[in-house]
Amino acid sequence: MRKIIINGGKLLKGEVAVSGAKNSVVALIPAIILADDVVTLDGVPAISDVDSLIDIIELMGGSVKRDGETLEIDPRGVKDMPMPFGKINSLRASYYFYGSLLGRYGRAIVGLPGGCDLGPRPIDLHLKAFEAMGASISYETDAMRLATDGQPLHGAHIYMDTVSVGATINTMIAAAKAKGRTIIENAAREPEIIDVATLLNNMGAHIRGAGTDIITIDGVEKLHGTRHQVIPDRIEAGTYIAMAAAIGQGIRVTNVLYEHLESFIAKLEEMGVRMTVEEDAIFVEKQDNLKAVTVRTSPYPGLATDLQQPITPLLLKAEGRGSIIDTIYEKRVNHVPELARMGADISVLGGQIVYQGPNKLVGAPVKATDLRAGAALVIAGLMAQGQTEITSIEYILRGYSNIIEKLTALGADIQLLEA
Repeated sequence: MRKIIINGGKLLKGEVAVSGAKNSVVALIPAIILADDVVTLDGVPAISDVDSLIDIIELMGGSVKRDGETLEIDPRGVKDMPMPFGKINSLRASYYFYGSLLGRYGRAIVGLPGGCDLGPRPIDLHLKAFEAMGASISYETDAMRLATDGQPLHGAHIYMDTVSVGATINTMIAAAKAKGRTIIENAAREPEIIDVATLLNNMGAHIRGAGTDIITIDGVEKLHGTRHQVIPDRIEAGTYIAMAAAIGQGIRVTNVLYEHLESFIAKLEEMGVRMTVEEDAIFVEKQDNLKAVTVRTSPYPGLATDLQQPITPLLLKAEGRGSIIDTIYEKRVNHVPELARMGADISVLGGQIVYQGPNKLVGAPVKATDLRAGAALVIAGLMAQGQTEITSIEYILRGYSNIIEKLTALGADIQLLEA
């Protein structure tokens, strides 16, 4: 068992670079299965989800070469094979193999998706789209079978009952080689969707409207190799910006696309956080006299649910009473009792998180219950007086590339230990 040890209370200073987007790359890698030649990805983060996806591609017969942040994937050897167990069950993004295998072979047997426990996250919208395009669905032990009875997928007019990033991306992937035109209405608009559409279009797909609520895909017969730069991770950027405001004395966060973070930055400014937006970076000053606010998450371009937990330790530094309302995942509250263990005046009341500040946190043994909760505990540990021990850190390593090295370079007393 590994754990992170933080000796907190030290002001941090310097520069930290944001890595490629985790929520993009976990869809980009499965989408490459559709190509008929080598695809190269630049800006790939060093996270365990990527390690798992590489293992899956190689298990299927594909070839992967890795050089730092560059992945060269040759999918030509990928076989039509069942994938019900093992690493396929360890990450939520395994469901993108449904779309890519259906698009390439017209069938797929894939294990049920894993990932963080954030309450119910059904994949019914994915399945609804696949059925509309001609796939039948049946269930086996720990796996799902999708098939088109020997016929290729066909285009369809699909209305998403709720806005879903995963379902929008999966439908685009499946429709890229389907016969005819697919239209997705009420599509999600997140930057990661544009990133996946850009890769597919660079491979020869015909996708229009990504980033809007109506996406049109005209299927093509073949997709070729290409080279693609992964967009910066807006959630990692927001995490480091919140950390810089909470415990920094001047930190520049680089490789940031401001337009991906406008609602988040606006909320920080409402708190009184002082920062300077540069061309591809944000400089965060040392803060004082922050005020409590109400945070409400919503689909893009609203404040991302994935930033709800990382902003929480910063809120605990603010003066007054405030609340956090997550309209995407109401059960995303597992960080609350852990922060309370560190002395925070915070609780869950009536389906929302309420807090009173300012708080002086103290180090304590805590547990990362999911990826973003883990990020919140790292920030809290950096803020706290004394030593914080974080267990179940595998969640953190799923989504934050080289986090120990990046924080150490800023002056943090943090280490990863093998227990």
